[in-house]
Amino acid sequence: MASVDRVKQKRIVVVGGGVIGSACAHALASQGGRVVVIDRGTFGSACSHGNCGYVSPSHILPLCRPGAILSSLKTLFSRNSAFKIRARLDWRMWSWFLKFALRCNHANMLEAGHARHALLDSSRKLYQAMIDSGQLGDCEWEQVGLMFVHSERKHYDEFVETNQMLNEEFGVNFQKLDQAELLRREPALKDVVCGAWLFEGDAHLRPHLLMQSWRRLLEENEVEIREQCEFYDLEKVGGQVQAVQTSQGRIEADQVIFATGAWSRMMQRVLKTRIPVEPGKGYSITMPRPEICPQHPMIFEDHHVGITPTAGAYRIGSTMEFAGYDTTLREDRLQLLTDAARFYLHDPVCEPIVERWYGWRPMSCDEMPLIGRVPQFENAWLATGHSMLGLSMATATGKLVSELMTGQTPHIDPHPYRPSRF
Repeated sequence: MASVDRVKQKRIVVVGGGVIGSACAHALASQGGRVVVIDRGTFGSACSHGNCGYVSPSHILPLCRPGAILSSLKTLFSRNSAFKIRARLDWRMWSWFLKFALRCNHANMLEAGHARHALLDSSRKLYQAMIDSGQLGDCEWEQVGLMFVHSERKHYDEFVETNQMLNEEFGVNFQKLDQAELLRREPALKDVVCGAWLFEGDAHLRPHLLMQSWRRLLEENEVEIREQCEFYDLEKVGGQVQAVQTSQGRIEADQVIFATGAWSRMMQRVLKTRIPVEPGKGYSITMPRPEICPQHPMIFEDHHVGITPTAGAYRIGSTMEFAGYDTTLREDRLQLLTDAARFYLHDPVCEPIVERWYGWRPMSCDEMPLIGRVPQFENAWLATGHSMLGLSMATATGKLVSELMTGQTPHIDPHPYRPSRF
């Protein structure tokens, strides 16, 4: 494995110009690497653009947990639910779901939870340091926590046991807000709510402003960014990558990092390794702040919809749709978002609509990212499969990739994320 000195002045190609690729490029450029970022589209697009902007160490528990399979199968027969599986003949998708199903138990849930917690907690601290130092500029960063709002008392009350488990296993604690306290803090909510759970350690920001800041920071560190540059193949000798073939020609490479998000499974043939990452389609609607605007970002737990108020805008987002690489902007999915906002909020939407968006999240079958060296190559690396937490985990992922590549002692245990586990 390369030392820090040997990385200096070496050509490092990062495939993928999203938030994960940006964080990896920054960490390696800071070590003296000559970094080139290539993206099949435009830098900072895809899921790095239209997500809800949460930096959320609260999201410890994975989707693969006891009871998840039954609730998932119900969506096959549901006309329109926040979590949707569009049944089709796709063996890759059903293979993914089988792997997912086998992990829906308490032991695997806790295993994934500890791995996620380490990355989330580290990233939150690293973001804070970059914000405090001015490295990431003005991305409308706010630290007011995240509210998990309930309209059904049964679900609200059930979280008492979950909160106790989170405290015992991970040392985190959610603050319980009854209806009166919740409405006092958030007059934007209607009295259909019965209460909420507040995690004060979460922060949020404007994703596109974050990506603008990443770009500025990378260019200041002499990172080359090539847009509309599609990855084609690797030139290799044995287990050593020599160059990357792209739509803009050949790029010599001493190290290659694949931060390709939801497209990662397409790299399986080239990398000769299993990458069980399935595209999970999410939607968002961005608009000006309504007159009665929430003060906190919130997730409406019983409708699985989130809202993010920032200084300059207001976004409604979420839903999870397994429909392959479907490019349809579905009106029924967007309607789910606005219907939920109308159910909970006095002033749910505001004209004019700035953007209606969809993107594919890179959903790993065990809800843990793949970070580490590709087993078949000495100098190819994966940084993908962050599911719905790419923005939240980005800074720690970049730091960990840099540490592994340069032979430094990792700041968190890299074992849970190893690509070879599949």
